[in-house]
Amino acid sequence: MFINDDESGLHHDYEKWLEKLAPHEPVTHYRHNGFEDSADAHMKRQIMGREVVVAITSGKLHFGTRKQIFYGEFGGRRKERVLVKIIGE
Repeated sequence: MFINDDESGLHHDYEKWLEKLAPHEPVTHYRHNGFEDSADAHMKRQIMGREVVVAITSGKLHFGTRKQIFYGEFGGRRKERVLVKIIGE
């Protein structure tokens, strides 16, 4: 999960950058791989994070004009859950 501008060029740049930091191939490069070849996905998730905290002001999410919340899936298409927790009054 991450918050950033909703710009296709930025998403493309993130993909390229993450692939340089933790390339999927060769899968034999990682000790974790075995049952699934997903070691790179775990590392990418660590870099991008797994949660966001957003203030709500006057009933609306409080962040910049072009900002949105994104979920990045790096290990293939799987069923995932999203938990939304509201803390406060």
